[in-house]
Amino acid sequence: MRVGLIGVGRMGAVHAETLRGLAEVKELLVADTDPARARQLAGATPVESVDALFASGLDAVVIAAPTPAHAPLVAAAVAAGVPVFCEKPLGVDAAEVRALLARVAAAGIPLQVGFHRRFDAGYMAVRDAVRSGRLGWLHTLRAMTCDTAPPHPSFLATSGGIFRDVSVHDFDAIRWVTGREVVRVQTAAANRGAPFFAEAGDADTAAALLTLDDGTLALCSATRYNGAGHDTRLEACGSTGTLVAGLDDRTPLATAPHLPWPAGPPYVTYMERFRAAFSAELAAFLDTARGRQPSRCTGEEALAAQLVADAAELSRREGRAVDLEPG
Repeated sequence: MRVGLIGVGRMGAVHAETLRGLAEVKELLVADTDPARARQLAGATPVESVDALFASGLDAVVIAAPTPAHAPLVAAAVAAGVPVFCEKPLGVDAAEVRALLARVAAAGIPLQVGFHRRFDAGYMAVRDAVRSGRLGWLHTLRAMTCDTAPPHPSFLATSGGIFRDVSVHDFDAIRWVTGREVVRVQTAAANRGAPFFAEAGDADTAAALLTLDDGTLALCSATRYNGAGHDTRLEACGSTGTLVAGLDDRTPLATAPHLPWPAGPPYVTYMERFRAAFSAELAAFLDTARGRQPSRCTGEEALAAQLVADAAELSRREGRAVDLEPG
């Protein structure tokens, strides 16, 4: 397959490494707003512009450009008839995403959105346990995404805030694992670290309480300052059992009193933590592009998670619980 990659920043570089390692990819073509950066990427064919990339005869395209470019680039892929993988979110707001999804549906072009936890072995095992009833009925889910250190201040301008950038992965995972909808969101947030978060109207630490449509409660926490290491987990607590994803020899948790665990060095970045999941999600996308399986994270699913994140941000700003409209 001839696969295009748009954007070779931090996430784009991860996807480039992954794509180069997939047997289905015979040629990787890359384009970036900085053509020199595209030319510096080893093992790929640089293309001077996005238009030239789509004109080159692609079998699939992966979009890892900054958020404001996502919707226009997906629209360009649809116009070119190219199956497309796009990092979340699909657009800057729900209205833009809905308009884009109408174009995708009308064209019948395969679309997969980058919610990589759906491809993590632990999250998949928790989903299987929940859906099979092995845990009984759920009463509580506990999700967390804790970054070791904050991003560069320049990133905040297009990040959408901590709920849309970080916790949205937990919101998607909770919906995917349980098969339930979120009907109410209540949040709190704080700034204890660098002042640039507050200056950008964002927060460096946040918590969200989600109420699902069957009464299950989900507790989500996020921070940019988890100095012990990167920590992403999901606990599903049921009437007959509990199961956790993300607890292994590199999870940055020390016990009190001290025990000789964790045994390995802690994860430093989410790229380390989810390396296998990133590979699995792009392999699945190439299967979707080939027509072998339907998308495992559709635009509609991504929009649902985005709407929960929007409600969480509204709750943070207004200091109140926010109810979500059914469907």
